[in-house]
Amino acid sequence: MNADFRAAAAAVITLVAILISGIGAAHAEPAGESTILSATDAGPSRTRISVYSAAMDRAVTVDVLHPADDQPRPSYYLLDGVDSGAMETNWTQKTDIVSFFADKRVNVVLPVGGKGSFYSDWERPDPVLGGVQMWETFLTEELPPLIDQRFHGSGSNAIAGLSMGALSAAALTTRYPALYRGFAAFSGCLDTMSTNAKLAIRNSVSWVGGNPENMWGPDSDPDWAAHDPLTNAAALRGKAVYVSTGSGTPGPESLTDPLMPQAVTFGAVLEFLVRGCTESFQRRLAEIDIPATFVFHPRGTHSWPYWQQDLHDSWPLLEAALAE
Repeated sequence: MNADFRAAAAAVITLVAILISGIGAAHAEPAGESTILSATDAGPSRTRISVYSAAMDRAVTVDVLHPADDQPRPSYYLLDGVDSGAMETNWTQKTDIVSFFADKRVNVVLPVGGKGSFYSDWERPDPVLGGVQMWETFLTEELPPLIDQRFHGSGSNAIAGLSMGALSAAALTTRYPALYRGFAAFSGCLDTMSTNAKLAIRNSVSWVGGNPENMWGPDSDPDWAAHDPLTNAAALRGKAVYVSTGSGTPGPESLTDPLMPQAVTFGAVLEFLVRGCTESFQRRLAEIDIPATFVFHPRGTHSWPYWQQDLHDSWPLLEAALAE
């Protein structure tokens, strides 16, 4: 790859991170015990809870899709992209997730918020994004026991996400292998260490108004490697791993995306670049002999119609892992 091409690729990553969505820390002293403040049922199988996070010292909204009975079941956490909805997760706004899981024996846990946070514990508070960002602590320490208690969780968990959430799901699984049976990553660059990956991550945080230096510090900070699925891939041994990406070539599904025309223009370029990251991750797992399911779609842009299909296609693998 020559220097001109690398420079062009870096510029494209910067542009698309700004224009489309989806894309160890210092801990604050907790102000109290994490707890469910309220629960509002939107039917027998859908509940919105408000959770007080001691780590972030604020309430976090979480939507839970769940069976109507009180029998034990596993839990499946799903993360948004960089433009995560402030009032409702994009998963429920832009996919058929509610109807798809209506007959499944699993709690589907959908955190609301986390825009540009990479669902990480940040090194320093960020005033624009809302003070201290401690999403990793919230998702791995505070929320799971509350979900298990309120929604009859069995203690068996999996996690998935798209774009930013895909990297986060992979990173959390490598950092907390005892917590998750597996993960699924849709259209995510599972890399925090390459120059282009760092550029994309930094611009994603900046696009939503955050200061990327507040997250994992400068490029030389060890936090970057600590959150890198490539570096820490050995922790995935024995896990169910599902990684998918499109080719960047728009298909007819792209025409139904509410973000048209971005889905067919910038979304195509971004998905092409994500495909390269996915190939690198596939090589890494092959090098250390970790089985995984990789899906390279012959077409597909960085857009919701493809992620909905990925959600459907990946579920049997994760369902089996959760049942073990």
